[in-house]
Amino acid sequence: MLALELFRSIPRYAAARAVGSRMPGLLVGPMAPVRLVTREEPAVRHAGWARVRPLLSGICGSDLGVVTGSTSLYFSALVSMPFVPGHEVVGELLDDASDHTGAHLPRGTRVVIDPVLACAARGLAPCPSCAAGRTNLCDHVTVGHVSPGLQTGYCQDTGGGWGEQLVAHSSQLHAVPDGLDVERAVLVEPLACAVQLARRAQVPPGGSVLVSGAGAVGLFAVLALRELTDAGRITVVAKHGRQGELARAFGATEVVAPDEAMRAVRRGTRALRVAPEGLPGPAGRLAGGASELLLGGVDVAIDAVGSTGSLDMVLRSTRAGGRVVLSGMPAAADLSPAWFRELEVAGTYASTGDAFEVALRLAAQAPLDGVVGGRYPLHRWREALDHAHSAGRLGTVKVCFDVRSRA
Repeated sequence: MLALELFRSIPRYAAARAVGSRMPGLLVGPMAPVRLVTREEPAVRHAGWARVRPLLSGICGSDLGVVTGSTSLYFSALVSMPFVPGHEVVGELLDDASDHTGAHLPRGTRVVIDPVLACAARGLAPCPSCAAGRTNLCDHVTVGHVSPGLQTGYCQDTGGGWGEQLVAHSSQLHAVPDGLDVERAVLVEPLACAVQLARRAQVPPGGSVLVSGAGAVGLFAVLALRELTDAGRITVVAKHGRQGELARAFGATEVVAPDEAMRAVRRGTRALRVAPEGLPGPAGRLAGGASELLLGGVDVAIDAVGSTGSLDMVLRSTRAGGRVVLSGMPAAADLSPAWFRELEVAGTYASTGDAFEVALRLAAQAPLDGVVGGRYPLHRWREALDHAHSAGRLGTVKVCFDVRSRA
């Protein structure tokens, strides 16, 4: 089968980390540890597994992080290489199977995949997290009868959505309703993650929220917050015009540019601005990297970017005792505000419980037309990754591989 394969290359990883921020075009060119290959189809070796033919597969920020070398080495022990990326998948069953509830799914059924490879998929007795229904926190993602891999798309044995075939366990399968088109269905997995985020945010009734970032993660967070919480004012930090339009359509109260964010929070919450000693600089940043901070601020702040600047901003704009949610894969930051203001810092990873059912409903009802802004065949992978890397600037939210296409 034809597939994109990510392989281990320490020189390319090191080079990508060294030059990626200055010459991002190289990251989808000669430095990319990705290759288009013909490889054996993944095999069904154990009961409960079935073959799936991907139809559309999204390109996630975490996928780009792996390709560009910006992902933390923390994750190196949680994958098996070489692997076929792609965990945002809508596909078609090539075998009769069962879904996550045990219901029969005949061959040809369209499915979306919960990518987490938890105890059930690995043929193991449930760990404490899985027994409690929190499969996204499974302790066994490196053992069992499947190679190490925290998710489909990071595991050598299962394949991923960036290939013409993968295998999935019944615990991962969710049938797609007949009326839901593939461009909405491919958004179900990131929407399920947004459902998890909204629940982890624990927004108090009428509470104020800051969402830093208006890519797919941030936009879907706004959608889920409006659907699942009683949030009051939601301020979204967006770099680009199209992002701002969608943020408002999804429920944002206010959309601001990055250099206006602290002022907007201060104005909306009547917080007190405090500036460390130093020479003033742009966007509230001072010489030596110090930044202004607020005494007061929002009840909940969400980092949907994962950059140092974004994390720094949400930590400094959250009220004492408030909650900061890390949704983008986090970068290093000064954690002094978390200590001094006794902030609750919470991570949110993947989804669990009924998040996929809620996400399927959102995918059918939300104003998502046009959110998938680019579809590429596998052999045009460099164009696809380049588009995804520049998606915000180009007015695109989600770029996908159309695995069926040869054009």
